[in-house]
Amino acid sequence: MKKLSLGTLCNLAILVALEVVLNRFCSIQTPFLKIGVSFIPVVLGGMLYGPIGGAIVGGLGDMVGALLFPFGPYHPGFSICGAAMGAVYGWFMYVGSRRFDNRTSLRLWPNVIVPMAFNCAVIGLMLNTLWISQLYGSKTYWGWLVSRIPQEAGLTMVKIAVAPALAPLARQLIKLGVVKRPERGGAL
Repeated sequence: MKKLSLGTLCNLAILVALEVVLNRFCSIQTPFLKIGVSFIPVVLGGMLYGPIGGAIVGGLGDMVGALLFPFGPYHPGFSICGAAMGAVYGWFMYVGSRRFDNRTSLRLWPNVIVPMAFNCAVIGLMLNTLWISQLYGSKTYWGWLVSRIPQEAGLTMVKIAVAPALAPLARQLIKLGVVKRPERGGAL
């Protein structure tokens, strides 16, 4: 693994802080429902720094937010899922990868829909529902799963609509020198 530069660490810290603020203060949360845009810094972390950067922003953002501003009991599974979602975003949306095609926009099918659908179905719906059912045992796993399907489906549509608009922002941050130009094929 490459060493992280001070600039990279600072940028990742800013994205983690932004994720915490958007997640804890700018979203609607109940024990089984969460509606917000805290995915934006995680997607940007993946776009700008690849799977490792996305995982750092997603995992640390969840952990720091849960420890500093708790909303119910802490479960490390949510942080692991946050890191996994960030890694998936980085794998499919990293600006320096061949999948990005050196364009300012992402291709909808492989770059946006695949990671969003995977994160929604596997990580968001199946794994996060498992952690919720462990914490709040009032329903069975299947009861929680069925009740969370509309939320995950709706948020996935929002994510699919918003993610392509983040690609020009990522390109502009690179162009302005805020983020070091990624090497072709390499992340962090």
